[in-house]
Amino acid sequence: MFQYLKICRRTFSDLAKDVVTPPIVRQRTTTRLKDLLASKNVSPDEKHFINGWVTKVRKMKTVTFLNINDGTCNEDLQIVVGNKLSSDFNVGSSIQATGNLGTTPRGQIELQVTDIDLVNTCKHPEYPFITKQQHLPQYVREFIHLRSRHKPFAATMRVRHAAQKAFHDFFDAEGFVNIHTPILTSNDCENSGEVFLARPESADLLKQMKRDGVPEEASYFDKKTFLTVSGQLHLEAMCLGLDKVYTFNPAFRAENSKSPHHLAEFYMLEGEIAFMERLEDLTALLDDMIKGVTRKLLDSSSNDISYLTSSDQIDFSWLEKETPTITYHEALKILEANRDKIDIPVNPKEGLAKNHELFLTKYVNGPCFVAHFPKDIKPFYMRQNHEDPTLVDCFDFLVPEVGELIGGSVREHKLELLEKNLPNKEDLEWYLDLRRYGSACTSGFGMGFERYLQWLLNVKNIRDVIPFPRWPHHCDT
Repeated sequence: MFQYLKICRRTFSDLAKDVVTPPIVRQRTTTRLKDLLASKNVSPDEKHFINGWVTKVRKMKTVTFLNINDGTCNEDLQIVVGNKLSSDFNVGSSIQATGNLGTTPRGQIELQVTDIDLVNTCKHPEYPFITKQQHLPQYVREFIHLRSRHKPFAATMRVRHAAQKAFHDFFDAEGFVNIHTPILTSNDCENSGEVFLARPESADLLKQMKRDGVPEEASYFDKKTFLTVSGQLHLEAMCLGLDKVYTFNPAFRAENSKSPHHLAEFYMLEGEIAFMERLEDLTALLDDMIKGVTRKLLDSSSNDISYLTSSDQIDFSWLEKETPTITYHEALKILEANRDKIDIPVNPKEGLAKNHELFLTKYVNGPCFVAHFPKDIKPFYMRQNHEDPTLVDCFDFLVPEVGELIGGSVREHKLELLEKNLPNKEDLEWYLDLRRYGSACTSGFGMGFERYLQWLLNVKNIRDVIPFPRWPHHCDT
């Protein structure tokens, strides 16, 4: 017994010492082409191992020249393969190669291959990106599952990654806490009815879980459940305890729209700040965010952005200007004074149409905030303006070529006013609780991430800035 107790007292670290750990065999280190092409010192004695795909083949008498790209940058690396090592290389094939660095007669870096492995050939002529000609976005979009092999799209995805990181870094530096808001929800935050119903496919499961008084289609959660259109309401709950919170989650809208600015599934960057009562403080924060992130991307992703755009395509002079704020009433006056230049007439009761938004950005020559909309055309959660009860303290941030990029507001924190405007009290009783127990005024916003990328890169169709776009009649991959 004593011996048994002695064994039990042994610590985990003691027991771990008895375990024989096999040595870790490290694979050869892969050199990324981005790093290799940026290297200034070419050492012919140093071997490099690369992976990638063939983008060009030139066969000579004694050697074969292959252009290789591994997706880390736009530039290709030329590799020189002796005929003894040559195989049936073609455009699109995947390869792995080892060799020593050298330079071309023009002084460019190349790899003198000592060993090469043809991982997989590419089936011709079915492969869609063989030809040297430039492919139009609508053609590339027909091969969504292969778009990462198309250089402009690969560059777009690298900028997308850098932009995600830049936004996360901004909020982290500002002291925000990242919240994973739910994808499944029982409420329609915008009360627009443009929601996707979420339910199990199995009819047997729904029958098995059926409860009295609950429709069979809602039997899994005991109420209808949808894919989220916004994480805002859940962010409000989190910020009333965590002060400043944000989320970067997918959102879903069931709109029958084939517009180049709409998707059925997209990513929303949303934030919520407790004890922020002034709309001006919120717009100032977002002005700093948009300008700060854009400047960072123009620095960190300059090669990809230059590759995708030209200086005459997009104007970044707005970065050095003060962003103007005009009221909704002032915007209507501007539009009315220029009605001969606008295709769709202005209807004050319906808000701003896309062409109105674009005209306003041209009028002020850059992005702008439009503030204080009529409460009748805005959602229930926006705070009633103190000076004019017919208005709410909100804004739309408009940008050239895209229109509305960000929407935000001060939230209504007075329980009695919120109860009057709440569209579905039964499902949102928990939201009213936020106003009953230590409530505070909060302010927040939502930004369509893909629209930001459209604007930054001057991309005409939003489907070309997201890996797998979803829009009406298209969800095949």
